[in-house]
Amino acid sequence: MLRSIRSRAEQPSPTATPFPLENPMSPRRSLISTALAVAAAGLTLSTVLAPAASAASHAPKPTVVLVHGAWADSSGWSGVVTRLRKNGYSVVAPANPLRSLSGDSAYLADYLKTIGGPIVLVGHSYGGSVITEAATGNPDVKALVYVAAFAPDSGESAAALSAKFPGTHLTDDPNAQVPTALSAVPFTQADGTAGVDLYLKPAKFRDVFLSNGLTAADAAVLAATQRPIALQALGEPSGTPAWKTIPSWYLVAKNDHAIPAAAERFMAKRAHAHITETNAPHAVQLTDPGAVTHLIENAARTTGR
Repeated sequence: MLRSIRSRAEQPSPTATPFPLENPMSPRRSLISTALAVAAAGLTLSTVLAPAASAASHAPKPTVVLVHGAWADSSGWSGVVTRLRKNGYSVVAPANPLRSLSGDSAYLADYLKTIGGPIVLVGHSYGGSVITEAATGNPDVKALVYVAAFAPDSGESAAALSAKFPGTHLTDDPNAQVPTALSAVPFTQADGTAGVDLYLKPAKFRDVFLSNGLTAADAAVLAATQRPIALQALGEPSGTPAWKTIPSWYLVAKNDHAIPAAAERFMAKRAHAHITETNAPHAVQLTDPGAVTHLIENAARTTGR
């Protein structure tokens, strides 16, 4: 159709202004003819002359969803959120209930349904267990990013994975019912049954969570404002893992005193994740938000967004 439009456009009409000095085959005459044909078709010249852009280049950037783990809250992602937003990403960091793996995962799964478009789902620590289950069956989740996090297989619990390899500072007694770095606080649940919340002891917080990184004063503030996790959440077995069908990335924190680096490597390799290692503590999002941001953006770019 464009050819027929060009033919009609190149035939001078009785009122058209002639171009007597132009060679009909000159580049300028060719450009003018193209412009006339394009105008007749209701298009712009730039539409025809510009190279066709790929669909991916015009696709919206994914929304990055950040999921915290135990003994933390969403504010721990602040440095990562600032960097991602500066680079043009939409970011949300919903609160993780920390009550039970099945309940927390169902909550996140429902939250993800409120987001339109592609998603890069990021989990830290126990948050990795939550994203592993919550993303299963959601076609909008294009990438999973594990930040010093659990990536369980079906039937595995966070407690079992953390004990799979030596190196955790959560306990110095492998036979203790509750890890010795934790305080067990009993409470009555809404249905009247007894529950137990686990807090990281303030005296152990800086070592376990930060590997003595940050200042003692900053660590004390984080310890005072920590959110506990219910005992049952750490012991509950995981469901079908999303990493079997969704591409994953993993940041191994080599100086992690909560989840041994060996356990992180094991989970990352099993998930066939793109692995990056950094000399950081468990709370790497606090001590090196730049490294975490880089990994997230790499996941987003690699998935074509």
